[in-house]
Amino acid sequence: MTPAEMTDAQLAAHLAEIAGRILLDVRESGMFEGKALGKAGDATANEFLCHALRAARPDDALLSEEEKDDTARCDIERVWIVDPVDGTREYGEQRGDWAVHVGLSVGGTATIGAVALPGLEGGIVLRTDEISALPKPAGKPRFLVSRSRPAKEAVAVAEAMDGELVGMGSAGAKAMAVLRGEAEIYLHSGGQYEWDSCAPVAVAAAYGLHCSRIDGSPMRYNQADPYLPDLLICRPEYAEQVLELVAGLG
Repeated sequence: MTPAEMTDAQLAAHLAEIAGRILLDVRESGMFEGKALGKAGDATANEFLCHALRAARPDDALLSEEEKDDTARCDIERVWIVDPVDGTREYGEQRGDWAVHVGLSVGGTATIGAVALPGLEGGIVLRTDEISALPKPAGKPRFLVSRSRPAKEAVAVAEAMDGELVGMGSAGAKAMAVLRGEAEIYLHSGGQYEWDSCAPVAVAAAYGLHCSRIDGSPMRYNQADPYLPDLLICRPEYAEQVLELVAGLG
C-alpha cells in the first residue's frame, strides 16, 4: 500500500514512525550535540514530513512549526498540523520524553493523529485508529507539568486535590503519559501553539479522555493565529473538578 492509498490515520502513524526513526539516526550519527542536535533533527524530520504529506495529500493544507506559515490554509477544510520534534530540548539532551506529532484538523477540530515516542525503549506510536483500554488510575491524581516551569494553575489545582506533580518534557510525551497510565491529568497554561497539541488532542480524544481549553471551551485548530496557549487533557472523571478549581483561581 502506498502512502496515497492509506487512510488518514494510517498515514499519520506511518509518517510519525518514520520521522522518529530518522531522528534517532540523526542523534546516533554523533555529528551533533545539544542545541545543534535539536536544530539538525528538527530540520531533517520537517523536510521528510512536509514532502511526504504534500505528496500523499496534495489537496490538503499544511501547518508545521518549522515552516513559514501560509494563512491561505484557513480557507481549506483539511489541514495537517505537524511538530517534527516536540521537545527539542529533551531530544538534544538525549532524553526519552520527546515526540513526533502528525495531526489532521478537519473543520477546525483535531480529528486524526499519531504521536510517536521514539525515545522510549522499542519506540511507541499512539494513534487514533488503534485504541486500547485506559489503565486504572492511581489513588491520588498525578499532574503532568514542565520539568523546569510548572504551570501555576497546575500547582494550585494539584494542591487543592491533594495531587502529585510529575515533571516531564514535551507536550506530546505528557499527553500520552495520561493514556499510558503514568498520570491522570495534564493541565497546561504556559503557552503553546497548534502543532504542540493537535495530534495529542486527536489521540487523547479517541481514547475517551477529556480535552479542552482550561476554561472548558473547545480546542480549535487552523486559526489565523496558531497560538493556542493552554489545554486540559485528563481522565473524564476529573474534568469537572479540575475546571471548577481553575475557574475559582480567578
